[in-house]
Amino acid sequence: MDAETAHAAAKAGDRRSLARLLTLIETGEANGVQLGFSSRAEDGRILGVTGSPGVGKSCLVDRLLHEWAAAGERVAVLAIDPSSPVTGGALLGDRIRMQAADDLDEVYVRSVATRNQPGGLPVRLAAMAEALLDCGYDRVVVETVGTGQAEVRIVAVADRVLLVEGPARGDSIQAEKAGLLELADIVAVNKADLDGADRFAEEIRGSLELTGEAPPVLLVSALEGTGIPELVSALGQLGPARVAQRARWRERLLSEWEAALLTREDLDELLDRLESGDTSVSDIVETFYRGGG
Repeated sequence: MDAETAHAAAKAGDRRSLARLLTLIETGEANGVQLGFSSRAEDGRILGVTGSPGVGKSCLVDRLLHEWAAAGERVAVLAIDPSSPVTGGALLGDRIRMQAADDLDEVYVRSVATRNQPGGLPVRLAAMAEALLDCGYDRVVVETVGTGQAEVRIVAVADRVLLVEGPARGDSIQAEKAGLLELADIVAVNKADLDGADRFAEEIRGSLELTGEAPPVLLVSALEGTGIPELVSALGQLGPARVAQRARWRERLLSEWEAALLTREDLDELLDRLESGDTSVSDIVETFYRGGG
């Protein structure tokens, strides 16, 4: 099935064709311009969910999916998973933890492998999210791996960012060191049923108040379901993104630059030349900078 056929069938509601379309986009065999859709205004329909491992991102997203589906919304999830060192594919950990993926017809979940790419996000992730919106989904949730630069790079794809934190992590200084609080349009302190959750939320609020206009900080429990309706309501009322446009465009530029390199047909040849000593990294960068081959 070619990209145009898959696109038409996916827009008509065929999930198998949608899966094929996303695969073609992910592998570089299709793009938005070719299929008649491209970048749209940042209207809040793409939500990035980020946070450290173990804070309960996937379980919280599952709760949100059930709330949105109950309200009649169609929601798609792109769950970024680490790549298998053997196959290169996604390990499917987040997909397994989302019960909504199996229970709800309104929900579509796709695990996407990082394929060990710089930045921790697949180079064509934005195009995959745009395709899902074009195929009739009301919103797209992008859940990051939870480590490294992916937490920052998410602003290159998402319109708004939900930072998930948990009291078991220690103190809010860790989030500040990672630069995550600067990205967040809203913060959810998960595992509110644990001791210290209230204190941890107050620490985050105190840290954010020092930076000027602070995003909402909500206490939730994905395990017990408390605070979830309030979080859904707060997400629906978010204003303009907090991240400075310069920072957003910087990440998008870096993402596109990396994509241009990683999708070159002669990438293996360049690596061979570097390994043999026939060229240097600076020579290749200079060639790219001048627009050469």
